[in-house]
Amino acid sequence: MQKRTPKKINKLRGQRSAGYGFTKGHRAAGQRGGKGKAGSSKHHYQKVMAEDPHYFGKWGFKRPQKLLQNVDAVNIGEIDEAADRLVAKGLATMTGKRYNIDVSKLGIDRILGSGRVSRKLNLTGVKSITSRAREKLTGAGGTLDLPEE
Repeated sequence: MQKRTPKKINKLRGQRSAGYGFTKGHRAAGQRGGKGKAGSSKHHYQKVMAEDPHYFGKWGFKRPQKLLQNVDAVNIGEIDEAADRLVAKGLATMTGKRYNIDVSKLGIDRILGSGRVSRKLNLTGVKSITSRAREKLTGAGGTLDLPEE
């Protein structure tokens, strides 16, 4: 039968410090230099810098919110797919086979060139459009009404 080895702490009982150095060792937070982030700028500085180098100081840049301009951009293919739904909701009109859509009423600021255009779209109220979107629109037989710049 195997003999159990006694735990180390049982050996150390009866000794004044029980393996924790001086007499009051391992009693409270003073043994470890404070609780939590105590001493982070003093005696635990090296440890804090190793674990969290960004703990001290300010980092990064926050842009002022009034400088941000949120541009609502939509692909030309999405407008083409939504054309029938827009007519059904009354947000667009049809003259023959042409769809007349006022994109400024839809809240669209910029039109991008991704997607396929299979319908003839007459877009008005366009603030900005990419060259690829313009090619696809005119290639499908649509027209574009841009403001004078």
